[in-house]
Order: sequence, then structure tokens, then C-alpha cells
Amino acid sequence: MTACIAIAGAGHAAGQLIASLRQGGFDGRIVLAGEEPWLPYQRPPLSKKFLSGELALDRLLLRHQAWYADHRVDLHLETRVTGIDRAARRIFLDGGKTVDYSSLVLATGSRVRRLALPGAELDGIHYLRTIDDVHAIQHDFKPGARLAVVGGGYIGLEVAAVAVTHGLEVTVLEAAPRVMSRVVSEPVSSFYEDEHRKAGVTLRLDCGVRGFSGTGRIESVMLADGSSLPADLAVVGVGVAPVCELAEDAGLACDDGIVVDENCITSDPDILAIGDCTRHPNPLLGRRLRLESVHNAQEQGKTAAAWLCGKPRPYADIPWFWSDQYDLKLQIVGLSGPEYEAVVRGDPATRSFAVFYLDGDRLVAVDAINSAREFMLSKKLIAAGARLDTARLADPGSDFKALAAAALEAAAG
Repeated sequence: MTACIAIAGAGHAAGQLIASLRQGGFDGRIVLAGEEPWLPYQRPPLSKKFLSGELALDRLLLRHQAWYADHRVDLHLETRVTGIDRAARRIFLDGGKTVDYSSLVLATGSRVRRLALPGAELDGIHYLRTIDDVHAIQHDFKPGARLAVVGGGYIGLEVAAVAVTHGLEVTVLEAAPRVMSRVVSEPVSSFYEDEHRKAGVTLRLDCGVRGFSGTGRIESVMLADGSSLPADLAVVGVGVAPVCELAEDAGLACDDGIVVDENCITSDPDILAIGDCTRHPNPLLGRRLRLESVHNAQEQGKTAAAWLCGKPRPYADIPWFWSDQYDLKLQIVGLSGPEYEAVVRGDPATRSFAVFYLDGDRLVAVDAINSAREFMLSKKLIAAGARLDTARLADPGSDFKALAAAALEAAAG
């Protein structure tokens, strides 16, 4: 059989994989099957500049149709992979088509978690994961409309920022006592809460949702305390879950994600998996992770391509993420947690500061707000296992670049 790499899923990871395969010298057949009607595209702008109308649809695409034709990619859009025959090395597509593969890559991504609450199927209740989701939200985005955002994480707050800027009346409903509580510390949460309130967003924290009411279309959100909030539309952002059913049905090892090794290989050596759907080892952090980020999707796409091209390049990166809200860029490197000491460097009142998380004196994560230098240097520091003088770090008069250089030199020596 002529070498054929089949790819299930057409998101960012799949797009990167294809480019890296061709760059790496793979000259065989590539078959891509994705459920959406769109070529592989960027998801982060969906809740930011694409939702606001500042970014045109064609600029979301990683590459255009002609590129895939030039690179001999057999595209099957609006097509679901329905099954895998591992013994025959064959996948089944909608409509009865089959594709025989020499290697299969699962890039099935993640799906939004949906609320199983009374009234959750009413019109006007939206989730945000795809281009079509954004189009549906934009249809209801009208100045003066009352928007309820369920969830105060990245997606919810990014939507709130765009909506209030466009004249909607916005209320964020968050079950936790502070926003973004899963990913940042209290000083960062507090800063963003203040910024949203200044912009005109109403934040209701420690606020549970028990359902929605309306005749055919949402008219109000029913809250856990027995009160209700009038609403013309709602956007729900309560997290995502990995899409593992195809792998599970094929008997591949799964554990809150498709289990892969450092080269993105699953429990079947002929099948790899990349992106949001994977649970993978991170040797720099010493544990397995499942990450929902562009960086992870890109790097695993490159890693899988390297393996398939016979040039292994095991995946070993420090995770990083970002969020754009108003004119604020939050950049996060590493994985923080309440067990680490948090050191604030800079004054939040200036709208440019960073929070450093330390395990003893070892830097493990940083949240940087409008602080690109701290973010970039911290990526190097965390990867090197560098140790920092906490007193100097907290001193705004100390030179961070010099502090970082000394720590990197010590870590290398």
C-alpha cells in the first residue's frame, strides 16, 4: 500500500500536522476528514476579534484552499469519521466511504460542556466553539440587548468585553467566588474584576444557575438563590471536554483524553493523537497533562509529523496561554496553583504587572498582564528550572532582566 496518513479532525493541530509533514519530506497521500465545513482555522480569535467583527473569516484560516490543493491534501470537510478498523488499518467515513491508512492521526479536539438544566435548549442560548457558533451569537448581538454570560473564565470574560464595548448590557454569572479562579491567583482575578466593572459589566460571583425560562426563546436566567435575571440572550462558557469516543470505541487507552507518549503515539503504534484530545507526558513538569491551547496543538502537530517523517522530536514544552480582554493582554506561562507562593511585581494600578509563582525559590509559573518582557524571560526561566531571589523579585526597583540573566546562568552552571 502506498503510504497514506489519515487525519480525523480538522482543527489547528491537524493544520499544523499537514504543513509539518510536507515540510518534513513526507510525499505520500494525506487524507483529512473534519466535521465542520471550514478548512483548519484559528480558534482563539473567535471570542475576540472575530466576534467583534474586526477580523474577517478568511483571516482565521491557517491556509487557503489552493495551498491544500498544491500540497496534495485529500479534503473531506463536513465529514465525520465514524469508526476505526485497527486490524485492517482502515477508517470509515459518513456515507459509507472508507480510507486505508498506513498511519492514522486523531486530532478530534474538544467540545463545549453543555448545561443540563431546565430551559437550556431555548433559542438565544449560545455556546462558543466554532465559526458557526460566532455567527449565531452575532445575529443576537444588538446594542441594548441584555446578555447573560454563564461562566467567568477566559471565554466568558472575552465575550463580555466584546459585548459591553458594542453596547450590550452584560452580566457575568460565575459560580466561584472570583473570576478565572481555575487559572490565576486572587490578585489577577481582582484586577480583572475591577476592569470589567469599570467597563460597565455587572459581575455576580458565588452565583449558581439553576435554569432558563422563556416561551420558545430565553427571557430570563433562573438563579440558585431563587431570583431571576432578565436576558435577551446568553452565552455559556463552562469549559470543554476531550472528544475521545472514536478512540474509546477502537479500544485505545483513554483517561480524560487519549493517552499518548512523548511522540504522540497512542496504545496502537499505527495511531497517533494530537491537540486538545490528548493526555500526554511532560518531562519538564514530571506529570501527564491534558492541555487546551494553541501552543499545545501546534507543538504536538510538529511532534507527530517528526515521528511520521522518521525524525523523532519528543514533545517537551512548558505550557503557555493568553487572553485578550479590552486592551489588556494576559499571558500565562507554566501551571500555577494555590500551593505556590505568589509574588506580585509591579503595580496593578498601572495596568502592567506580573504575578510570579514559586515553589520555594524555583519559578514554576507567571501571569503577565501587559508585561511581554516578563512573560518572554519567564518562559526561559521556568524551562531552565531557574531559582530566584524572592526579595529582589518583589522589589520594583530591581532590574528584572539582570535578575533573570543571573538566574539562567546559575541554572546552566
